[in-house]
Amino acid sequence: MSFAYRPELLAPYLALDQGEKIQAEYVWVDGDGGLRSKTTTVDKKVTDIGQLRVWDFDGSSTNQAPGDNSDVYLRPAAIFKDPFRGGDNIIVLAETYNNDGTPNKTNHRHHAAKVMELAKEHEPWFGLEQEYTLFDADGAPYGWPKGGFPGPQGPYYCGAGAGKVFARDLIEAHYRVCLYAGIKISGINAEVMPSQWEFQVGPCEGIEMGDHLWMARYLLVRLAEQWGIKVSFHPKPLSGDWNGAGCHTNYSTAAMRVEGGIKVIEAAIEKLAQRHDQHIAVYGEDNDMRLTGRHETGHIGTFSSGVANRGASIRIPRHVAAKGYGYLEDRRPASNIDPYRVTGIIVETTILNA
Repeated sequence: MSFAYRPELLAPYLALDQGEKIQAEYVWVDGDGGLRSKTTTVDKKVTDIGQLRVWDFDGSSTNQAPGDNSDVYLRPAAIFKDPFRGGDNIIVLAETYNNDGTPNKTNHRHHAAKVMELAKEHEPWFGLEQEYTLFDADGAPYGWPKGGFPGPQGPYYCGAGAGKVFARDLIEAHYRVCLYAGIKISGINAEVMPSQWEFQVGPCEGIEMGDHLWMARYLLVRLAEQWGIKVSFHPKPLSGDWNGAGCHTNYSTAAMRVEGGIKVIEAAIEKLAQRHDQHIAVYGEDNDMRLTGRHETGHIGTFSSGVANRGASIRIPRHVAAKGYGYLEDRRPASNIDPYRVTGIIVETTILNA
């Protein structure tokens, strides 16, 4: 069934006065790594997260609880401005908890927040590069010839012009709504495969990284819904000679960001090398389809590092090596990661396991 979003039908109703009451859209991660949301009315403008109630939902419908004990609770964790409703309306990122008070199996924020609290004196900063692929309603890559293929990779990365770039209007809209919402989005670019894009979020400190990436994803899929476009975060959405999709993770601590920090970076890389398998285990589903040693990746079974090497597990940017301080880039995480798990294990490995 085709779908055409018609904003002119909705616009006059969104313009109606809603009095002092506001709408709060609660967003959470479901049992399959997707995003769900529902709305509640709050009596007045929210100025503190403590004003928001703990809510609940049917976890048996989201693969988060059995049918005979299905209540899962939503505890507000972060607030963002709502770019769809405007005004004082908000979007609330929530953690999921079981009815016995324990974190739900998909609530990886709970553990990550503890890790970040333990490491806060080190000021861990992150920047994530989220790649994704667009598909039309029929399941074909968006903008590709029906029943065929575009030309080989080459002209699409950071491309400009018809036939090289697809859905730029959606991508520009996403950039702007992220800025409006208060997400620390830092850039966008078209990627190597046609209809593949990337946005970057950060630098963010500690638990904020996961919060901002999840909300940026939510805003993207909400917008794409209006365009009738499907967003895929799969790390290898198309077989063949096409690049996969990753979520390169840039990381530094306070000690790495000052003169002489390269030694701290090198020490962190040594620690990461010793726990390669543990990291790969939480670096995304189907990542073996992407980390093949081809298409700007290292092989999933081998750890490597190098300066300016995009085929390595860990890349030290050339300007960092030249200055002697800065950050490292972990190129292993897939596009479908849970950012709480990735940022959490990086901090555990490089700081807490010292």
